[in-house]
Amino acid sequence: MRLLPLSMVEPGMRLGKKIYNSEGLILLGEQVELTQGIIRRLEGHGIDFAYIDDPRTNDLVIRDLLSEETRVRAVTEIRDSFRKIAEGQLRRKAAGQLQVGKAFRGLMDMIMDDLSDHKDAMIMLTNINAMDDYLFHHSLNVCIYTTMLGLAHGYSRDELMTLGLGALLHDVGKTQIPLELLRKRDRLTDDEFSHIKHHTSFGFQFLKDEPNIPLLAAHCAFQHHERLDGSGYPRGLKGGEIHEYARWIGLVDSYDAMTTHRVYRKAMLPHQAMEILFTGTGSLYDKEKIELFRDKIAIYPIGITVTLSTGEKGVVVDLNATVPQRPIVRILQDEAGQELDGSREIDLSKSLSVMIVGVNDEMIAS
Repeated sequence: MRLLPLSMVEPGMRLGKKIYNSEGLILLGEQVELTQGIIRRLEGHGIDFAYIDDPRTNDLVIRDLLSEETRVRAVTEIRDSFRKIAEGQLRRKAAGQLQVGKAFRGLMDMIMDDLSDHKDAMIMLTNINAMDDYLFHHSLNVCIYTTMLGLAHGYSRDELMTLGLGALLHDVGKTQIPLELLRKRDRLTDDEFSHIKHHTSFGFQFLKDEPNIPLLAAHCAFQHHERLDGSGYPRGLKGGEIHEYARWIGLVDSYDAMTTHRVYRKAMLPHQAMEILFTGTGSLYDKEKIELFRDKIAIYPIGITVTLSTGEKGVVVDLNATVPQRPIVRILQDEAGQELDGSREIDLSKSLSVMIVGVNDEMIAS
């Protein structure tokens, strides 16, 4: 299968991988033939990419990091809890608090168990989902990426639980921000942006006294927009004043925001987002965290179409864990534009004179 932007998808192509709706359930199954109407519907759902069936790459298997059971439970738990919080239903009662923390700890146990089975895997784009409810899917994505990085970093299970809960709930304060602000397509005014920044304080205030939620997870919600040089918010903390977990989450939060469809722009590809993140090394983000993230992220995901410096085009069919920026590419088109059978592959970790110069027919700035 191939990972194509919807702009390159044509009627008559068939899906190579399921697409899920905003509830975490299957929207379109494998092998569904795409029509112009279906493509327009996918665009309307905020989907920018799709895995497309191609006989020359039908041996590619894109494994999901989470099982279908875990993914459905995660989306449901986040959606239902966040909506109740937004509606003010999860407030202290005379007999105590509702156990939102207990539910999320159970969910984190499932996520950690699933991810532990793939701890050596590269982090790729998550399931292609309808993004009608950005906040829910963003929260899950940030949790998955951050927990994977925590596994690679060597945190214990107890540490991963706290880190993962902090990541899963880092944006819970946005449930207190009006939807019209969160979904505004135009540039925010200074007053509007100032109001949105309050989500960090809202999140901390909600989480700090919740049973089964570590206080440190509440501080992750408070600090995930702080930056090393003091340019972040809400308190302008610097360097070591920001907890290590919040620095991990802040990095991943930025990456997922860039690589996910937003109402005001389309999703970036991983290599584009990583290039932007690297410009903040040492000033916004820790050098060692950026470097570990770079080594764990598949900046050229399996199935994506690339152009090589030889003029040939192909599809990434495998990753080199030690040098993720130099994957294995199956050639589908020669330098003259002639379609090939895909029987020849180039391992870029061994062919060092060959470079990736374009992705999805767009050239990479040198």
